[in-house]
Amino acid sequence: MDVGRPRISRYTRAGTRWARLLTAGKTAPGTRVFYGHDLVPGPGERAAGGTAKAQKLNERFPNSPLDFSLLYLGSTWLPRDLRPLLRLARRRRIPVVVNQDGVGYPGWAGNRTEAVNRPLRRSLHAADHVLYQSEFSKRSADRFLGERRGSWEVLPNAVDVGHFSPTGSSPTGGPVLLLGGDQTQAYRLELALKTLAALLAQHPDARLLVTGRLVSPVEPLVGELGLRDRVELVGDYAQRDAPAVFRRAHLLLHTKVLDPCPTLVLEAMATGLPVVYPASGGTVELVGDVGGVGVPHPESWERDEPPAPEALAEAVDLVLADLAGYAARARARAVERYSLDPWLDRHSALFSELVSR
Repeated sequence: MDVGRPRISRYTRAGTRWARLLTAGKTAPGTRVFYGHDLVPGPGERAAGGTAKAQKLNERFPNSPLDFSLLYLGSTWLPRDLRPLLRLARRRRIPVVVNQDGVGYPGWAGNRTEAVNRPLRRSLHAADHVLYQSEFSKRSADRFLGERRGSWEVLPNAVDVGHFSPTGSSPTGGPVLLLGGDQTQAYRLELALKTLAALLAQHPDARLLVTGRLVSPVEPLVGELGLRDRVELVGDYAQRDAPAVFRRAHLLLHTKVLDPCPTLVLEAMATGLPVVYPASGGTVELVGDVGGVGVPHPESWERDEPPAPEALAEAVDLVLADLAGYAARARARAVERYSLDPWLDRHSALFSELVSR
């Protein structure tokens, strides 16, 4: 397969779009949203971060790259042509909404921190309205991007609680832990494996499912910890297949520290999976006191310092002792606070208000 073809197609679409945009006249009335990219993942296709939010919104507000009256930007999916898009929006008085997730900080971005934050800062301060995904997102953006003067609100991510729902029965066999999403930081996978090893004293039949991309090999540590046949690499999965993946597990082991607002956690809770996690970032806001157990750990912008695996294993054991209760409370919290329809309705009201100005 020619790996250059997708890139050529992307540039061709962008070139065609800009040719149309630069010759277009005055924007017609009505709400037409552009997400900064010519293609948005379709229903059920694989999506994460900013693409997942655009995917949800796209069903109610179809992507309109050629004739848009509102520009909606997800901070984890900013377009390559961000600067000219923002200039075009300002010149034509097209409102800009930014959905702000996390920021670069030295603990994970290192000497790339400023390079990561530069486009985030540009979009944040150019926006007419900012949707921070959590109180933590607001605090971290204020610190690393600067406090904005315009309007903003906190609007957590949402989950389709009809698509992500429990089956009414738990997986058979020993407790199954799920490490979901992409393992883009080596410590997340390492911590999950060591947590499983620590858990075996109390739950000798425990197993771990690992999904997504891996940035470090799993086999050496699996062998060192004696976890062969206890760890399954699931790989990537599309949104249409995600509930089936969650339903294979008893709980979500979410090992990322300072996570701004992980939709993965909401999807797990909606499916009836309690969450065991480092008690930091926006995850604390999502899970609350009822959807799982957070484990305290040192919080630092300079270095990621997750909890000890033994402490996470103790939290897993605590959840397993009342698994049915935690599962029911996690599901109820997801339905009451993070259902998709109210999230879409809030966007609808916001878009109407901005476009009508």
